[in-house]
Amino acid sequence: MDTLLVSRDDAGVVTLTLNRPERKNAFTQQSWHELIAVLDEVAVSRDDRVVVITGAGDAFTSGADLGPRDEGERIADGAGTALRLMRTVGRCALRLHELPQPTIAAVNGAAVGAGCNLALGCDLIIAADTARFIEIFPKRGLSLDNGGSWLLPRLIGLHKAKEIAFLGDPVSGEEAARIGLVNAVVPEAELMEHVTALARRLAAQPPMQLSVIKKQLNHSASMTLAEAVEWEDVAQALAFGSADAKEALQAFVQKREPRFTGR
Repeated sequence: MDTLLVSRDDAGVVTLTLNRPERKNAFTQQSWHELIAVLDEVAVSRDDRVVVITGAGDAFTSGADLGPRDEGERIADGAGTALRLMRTVGRCALRLHELPQPTIAAVNGAAVGAGCNLALGCDLIIAADTARFIEIFPKRGLSLDNGGSWLLPRLIGLHKAKEIAFLGDPVSGEEAARIGLVNAVVPEAELMEHVTALARRLAAQPPMQLSVIKKQLNHSASMTLAEAVEWEDVAQALAFGSADAKEALQAFVQKREPRFTGR
């Protein structure tokens, strides 16, 4: 991996660090392909329980690299080339959304354009007090991508989403927390400590059940109540028969913390 650092700890936490700090971790086509490849690998792993995404240096990511030697040059070739490039970005948004494991964005600085929507696509978002979220697209003569048109209104409501997307102004970490765009804001020096503790808490939960809960919540807006309840009934029946449910009951009786294995 040339643009992405991948590290794993003994709790099952996978940390993906966008690693082009000299370009504010801007995405090239290689970056998108590398991130998709790692997400595909994690999706089928029994050992990987939580994914953390962050950026090297002082930025989360400035979005697509529009420099003349990369994306900007290729996009200038025409709509056909641009569409092929953008479908790679779209695949990344879907991979992240469909990943069975919980994901956390540790936003350590500016999250711009496609990079902003990469953060919003994670299940939980913890921002440093230096973070800024910028839907820069209209200022670049572009429209939303990387799932932003779907994510923004679901996170903060339609009118606020339009304000942020139309104007392209920076949203500070504090403002993002106030409007419900992120889960928490912490001092920059404490960001990774806070995220690591949160990731380890998630990694200690039953992985199969977290995966089901994630899918239930992700699809809830497109289902009727009757459909959601039926899905809950089936999923809960399967959960009752799992080894992790039996372990949770034994741990409760024995007054100890459960040790979940994903079975």
